[in-house]
Amino acid sequence: MSSSDRATESPTTAAFHLQAVLSFGIALAAVVVGVIYMPADPWVRAFLAVSVLYVTTSAFTLAKTVRDKQERTTVLSRVDQARLEKLLAEHDPFRPAA
Repeated sequence: MSSSDRATESPTTAAFHLQAVLSFGIALAAVVVGVIYMPADPWVRAFLAVSVLYVTTSAFTLAKTVRDKQERTTVLSRVDQARLEKLLAEHDPFRPAA
């Protein structure tokens, strides 16, 4: 398998993606239900609800930044690989020095 084949290959399957989405949805729903039905004052439940919202948005932000950093590294390595392949393709060891 060449490096270009590996670059276009999907790292996850549709089933894995669906499992991740469902797992996130179930976990978030369970926390929301737990906060709503918790025997505590409304201000405590409101504080926990805002905390869950903050943690959730922070997790999405972290995941996006990690993905962006990985993609940037991958693109840079692919550009370097393309430059090297071009230099090797153009190099003729039997050509006389100019």
